[in-house]
Amino acid sequence: MRRSLEKEMMDLPGNPPELLQGDLANLRTLNGCLGGYRGVLRYLRHFARARSMANFSLLDIGTGGGDVPTTIAHWARSEGIEAKIVGIDLDPVTLGVARGQIRSFPEISLVRADVFCLPFAPSSFDLVHVSQVLHHFSETEIVSVLESASKIARRAVLVSDLIRHPISYYGVTALTRLFSRNEMTRTDAPLSVKRAFTLREWKELFGRADIGPARVAPLFPFRVFASLSVAASHEKR
Repeated sequence: MRRSLEKEMMDLPGNPPELLQGDLANLRTLNGCLGGYRGVLRYLRHFARARSMANFSLLDIGTGGGDVPTTIAHWARSEGIEAKIVGIDLDPVTLGVARGQIRSFPEISLVRADVFCLPFAPSSFDLVHVSQVLHHFSETEIVSVLESASKIARRAVLVSDLIRHPISYYGVTALTRLFSRNEMTRTDAPLSVKRAFTLREWKELFGRADIGPARVAPLFPFRVFASLSVAASHEKR
């Protein structure tokens, strides 16, 4: 299966707000059922144990409906760890949905910003997380986003995304047909798989970004999680 360059509905202008809102709700369900948070939570558990961590800061790029920040905040609270989490997104409807999700989480704030023009100073956050965003972009854009993220992160850039595979494509096509009538979900969920990369291609992209040592692991079902250390990158500057 070749990588598709077709734009997802979510990335096109003029979508009815209720269509996007419904799609974001469906994405929360899919992420919860298909392990969308497993990689970053596993990393944070290890990160916390290794450093006897009492607090951390994290930037979530392309935060969508806010499900990633709230999931991380829930985990941090359960561990007695103080978290400062900032989610960014450019779409105002998407941010409106996210605001509704984070009402009971004062440790989370939202900023409207373009991923290609991040309004943060160097080394502003311990960690920068890019969740299911990179497959929306070209390879050149992906490298650019990773390089920008590495300047903002003090410790690591974390990537959660999809792996392109025919079984995943046909599986998510059938799944979304069964549980949703939302046209955006039915269109974009399979297309996201086609726009994603194989594990080998992901590794090559992380190498091209030349940030630092990358640990890349596949996660069931057909997901990838990577941690890119930025310490070596910062030493070069």
